[in-house]
Amino acid sequence: MPESPTVSVSNLSRYYGERAALEDVSFDLFRGQTLVVFGANGAGKSTLLRILATLLRPHDGQVRVLGEDIPKDSWAVRGRIGLIGHDAMLYRDLTARENLRFTAKLHRVEDSEVDRILERVELVDRADEPVRTFSKGMIQRLAAARAMLPDPELLLLDEPLANLDPGAAMLLEPFIGAAPHHTRLIVTHDIEYGLKEGDFALGLKRGRTEWLQSTDRVTDAEARKLYA
Repeated sequence: MPESPTVSVSNLSRYYGERAALEDVSFDLFRGQTLVVFGANGAGKSTLLRILATLLRPHDGQVRVLGEDIPKDSWAVRGRIGLIGHDAMLYRDLTARENLRFTAKLHRVEDSEVDRILERVELVDRADEPVRTFSKGMIQRLAAARAMLPDPELLLLDEPLANLDPGAAMLLEPFIGAAPHHTRLIVTHDIEYGLKEGDFALGLKRGRTEWLQSTDRVTDAEARKLYA
């Protein structure tokens, strides 16, 4: 029996008033694959990611995530999705450890995993300080730890290396990198990073698909045309 896609998007459209943020977008993404999404500001990248994260409803088309219809069965997949977006989704008055323990309890993850993942993002020394005292880069690392703690099947990444210095970026890249049991969708303006990380690339312009193809067929110049 053929494998079902982890993510299946067919003729997806989403509007803000009369403006189409996404129009007639389609693709399939299978387990272990990475799709990178390029496009200028306003191209519909973050709207697509938010729909897949079950935070936004589509207006037209069909969306299936991890075998479930979205938005009808969103409740069945939320715990299986890891999201790193512009909103870190952290409680700023809680400590780093308290934030992760809250996530662990929500997803029935052992407390011991909290310490392990704090070590992985090199925040053990600051684990018992409130998040409001953290730099933007530290918040980004903690947000990654929160997203990865439940070992999600689908990882949605919106500019995941933003606010990170080169050392922190090198720390985080393998942590959120490709893995056979993770399917990833990465939204980024960083063409070099995206082409390196992705198996396939989706180019969006004004909400519509300009191209969808293997990353080894996308040139730097072709990707840059999306921003012209």
